[in-house]
Amino acid sequence: MNMTFLQELFNNITQRDALLRRRRGSDESPDHGDLVAACHTLLESDGEASSIALASRALDMYECLAKEERLAFFARLGGEFAAEPATIDTAYTAYRESRDNAALEALFEACEPRRQELFRRLNLARDGTYSLVCMRKDLLGMLREHPELAAIDADFAHLFGSWFNRGFLMLKRMDWNTPASILEKIIRYEAVHEIRDWDDLRRRLDARDRRCFAFFHPAIGDEPLIFVEVALCKGLPARIQPILTGEDGGVEEPEEADTAAFFGISNCQIGLRGISFGNFLIKQVVQELKQELPQLKHFVTLSPVPGLAQWLTERANDESLPADLRDAIGETQHPGWHQDSERTKVLGTRLKPLAARYLAEEKNARGLPLNPVARFHLGNGAELHRINWLGDISTKGLEQGAGLMVNYLYVLSDIERNHENYTAHGTVARSSEVKDLVRKARKQAKGETSR
Repeated sequence: MNMTFLQELFNNITQRDALLRRRRGSDESPDHGDLVAACHTLLESDGEASSIALASRALDMYECLAKEERLAFFARLGGEFAAEPATIDTAYTAYRESRDNAALEALFEACEPRRQELFRRLNLARDGTYSLVCMRKDLLGMLREHPELAAIDADFAHLFGSWFNRGFLMLKRMDWNTPASILEKIIRYEAVHEIRDWDDLRRRLDARDRRCFAFFHPAIGDEPLIFVEVALCKGLPARIQPILTGEDGGVEEPEEADTAAFFGISNCQIGLRGISFGNFLIKQVVQELKQELPQLKHFVTLSPVPGLAQWLTERANDESLPADLRDAIGETQHPGWHQDSERTKVLGTRLKPLAARYLAEEKNARGLPLNPVARFHLGNGAELHRINWLGDISTKGLEQGAGLMVNYLYVLSDIERNHENYTAHGTVARSSEVKDLVRKARKQAKGETSR
């Protein structure tokens, strides 16, 4: 039997079922109790065709729920669809007595919450995977006020980690010939440097010295998971504005470039937060670019430093620092401070060492870099290579990173070693230039001057 034919048949059944429900019940608004009942029915179903129809019906009902009803549904998931303690106790007792693989498998099965099987069955519906990603997005928006729902999020993350395994991801190059429906999503999902309009997008995609790559998953169609924008250039770029406006001089021919600069990496699906794609994306894009342009020598980022401005503001009130250093930090609080070229030279000598200290030495509770972008690239095996003063003088760049940007360098022969040292010991791979800046930061903190 042709499985494609069967799948299309099931899809037609569910689409017709949904259409009939909308026609006859547009005035009926389901509540979370109706959805919970539908989920119980789905778990009790044995037939594939009926399960697909039931899964589609349940997801349609979820879409109709108001926010408070969705919260009530998640609360019910946490209780009614959890693992059964009595079943776990029985399975554990059997395993403790036999210690064999069959008893261990039964124990694993007993420990799995019923909602994981529910999510697997909901995934049978057409577009079920994307619907579940959107469902988790809703859940993530509730977790701060309702931490008791964290177990449900853990179930989502567990399943998504398998469903979005690297082996299922498809790398595609985005260019001006990519369907407009996908390009619209690139504009909407750009999270680092806003794409203002179609002309702005064309500058980033259509120029010969630009590249853009995205990961897709076959179960969610033309919805990108993550994408990266690349500028081909000579030497390591230090400023983002010329790249975004196309006034950087660039290279006329891609074959003239010696550097590929990743200047924007955007995760597209909030519901997949915590599922790692970026490390695979960068490494595969490096391979793609090396194959296309073997003369490329350097693979770097031009990355923002979110959180630096806030960290500096906190240092401005630290009386253990010399007054002149605190005054320098305070100057960045005044509008238009970056426009005084003479003064910014002085500020740069003061603040770049502090930025190096922040990126290389300030750690969170887990002993990892405080800065999230640093965690991402250092965890991928990159080196903290260069700190660029006034690399981003946009409003966002000034407010978040005091105008600084960072080059993280990916050296193919060093990636695995850097990654292992970072994972095992929290070691931040850094260039000699950054090491010098960190030493200057220590001297500044003591009120010492250095050349």
